[in-house]
Amino acid sequence: MTDDHGHPAGGTGRLVSVLAWAVLLLGLWLWGRAVTGVPHGTDSSGGGGVSASGAAPAFLPGPAAPLGDALPQRVDIPRLGVHAPVVARGLDTEGAVDPPPFDRPGVVGWYGAGTKPGAEGAALLVGHVDTETRPAVFYKLSTLAPGATVRVVRSDGKVAEFTVDDVSVLPRDDFDARQAYGPHRAGRAELRLITCGGTFDRATRSYTANVVVSAYLTGAH
Repeated sequence: MTDDHGHPAGGTGRLVSVLAWAVLLLGLWLWGRAVTGVPHGTDSSGGGGVSASGAAPAFLPGPAAPLGDALPQRVDIPRLGVHAPVVARGLDTEGAVDPPPFDRPGVVGWYGAGTKPGAEGAALLVGHVDTETRPAVFYKLSTLAPGATVRVVRSDGKVAEFTVDDVSVLPRDDFDARQAYGPHRAGRAELRLITCGGTFDRATRSYTANVVVSAYLTGAH
């Protein structure tokens, strides 16, 4: 397992990758069935540890009815200029979700054994914030605010449109997987976009938090 800079993760990073992701996998099974720029040494939390953007919630539209199952092919985040292919990912040899390869920093990983984006439950998309040499696909994820649009192009030809309703930075100490990955409301199709956040700890070669953007389905075309 490596951190977002291609280095082997140890200490806190290893604990998070194995323990927190293990809790996540259990959570995805239980809940799915009922489930920035961050230069080294800077803080992406916006000072609060809850809302990354610090913005007041915008007027949010009502949820749309969940769609049927279909594979995700691309994720578009217009406000960030993100247009990224999506690849299904499974588990690595340590039992953690296998992220996209570091030599493909523009790719988003979808946890293929979990909820499909647009279907009822919470679908999980993960992406790197950076590599050793350049920003990656979710570099500016923490700058999103409630009301922003996220679109997922699906294999059935539909484009599922999600509206962001929460942007949080969750410390890796005392990580709450239910808060991060559990559905916020029963019966909705929801989306989680996850990347590293907080500050980069050079001693452990890992970030101190996770940026978690939550969104819910508000339309499809």
